[in-house]
Amino acid sequence: MIQLLEFFFIYRQEIFVIVLAVFLGFEVIAHVPSVLHTPLMSGANAISGVVIIGAIIFAGLAQSWQDILIGSLAVFMATLNVVGGFAVTDRMLEMFKKKKTEKR
Repeated sequence: MIQLLEFFFIYRQEIFVIVLAVFLGFEVIAHVPSVLHTPLMSGANAISGVVIIGAIIFAGLAQSWQDILIGSLAVFMATLNVVGGFAVTDRMLEMFKKKKTEKR
């Protein structure tokens, strides 16, 4: 428990920035109109693609098993984000296509 408190004390500014970024990100995303959702999803997919490259480099240069674990987890989470983003974007774009009507 003491080690955890020391960790929070040493990295309190970094933890504060991360917590603030989470709240700010939630507020920004919650107020995005649905019309802008598809373009923003495409941009997020591009950013996640960059994250995948960085995570692969991090995992490849890792020296300890903890770094390999964190790098592998980052690759998995970013890949999951890209695949999910493309699925949602594709589904939203399907809504704008004309439906084929059957002729009898």
